[in-house]
Amino acid sequence: MAHPVPSAPKRTPLTASVGSAAPGHHSLPTVEEISAGGVVVDTSTSDLNVAIIARFNRGGRLEWCLPKGHPEGRETNEEAAVREVEEETGIKGRVLATLGSIDYWFTVSGHRVHKTVHHFLLEATGGLLTIENDPDHEAVDVAWVPLADLGRKLSFPNERRIVDLAREVLPGHV
Repeated sequence: MAHPVPSAPKRTPLTASVGSAAPGHHSLPTVEEISAGGVVVDTSTSDLNVAIIARFNRGGRLEWCLPKGHPEGRETNEEAAVREVEEETGIKGRVLATLGSIDYWFTVSGHRVHKTVHHFLLEATGGLLTIENDPDHEAVDVAWVPLADLGRKLSFPNERRIVDLAREVLPGHV
C-alpha cells in the first residue's frame, strides 16, 4: 500500500555547490547522509505505546525524537531501522510497513548536510526499554509514550507527520 511522503520543511534551493555560488558568496561543500529508523509500537498495550529517545542537539537543546541512525555495511534501510531502534531504545521490533522518508538540510563544521531519513512502522517483539546498549551514546533518555500523546512530545514537525502516517497504517496491522 503506497503512502504519501510527508512534505519537507521549507528550505531555499542549494546555492552552495562548489563553483556555483554567486559572486561575493562563499560556497560550502555538500555531504549527503542517509539514516533509517522508525515508530516502534507496543501493540500489547491499549495506548499503543511508542518508544522514543531524547538527545541533545548540536546547540545543547534537549530534543525528543524517533530513533534512527546510519545503515552499516550492506544493510538495507529496513535492516538499519530495526538495528537502530534496538540499539537506541533496547526494544526489538519487526517491520510492519514503510512510512515514508523525510529530508532536511543543516550546516555543520564548514559543510552543508542534506539528510534523508527513511521511516518504518515496527511492532515491538521484545527487549527492555534502555539506553545502555546505544554504542554512539547519543540517547540520553528513552520513554514509552502513548501514540495519542506523541504529537505533544516529539520535537520535530516532520516526525509528527510520520507518526500521523503510522496512525493511518496501524489499524490494518494490529
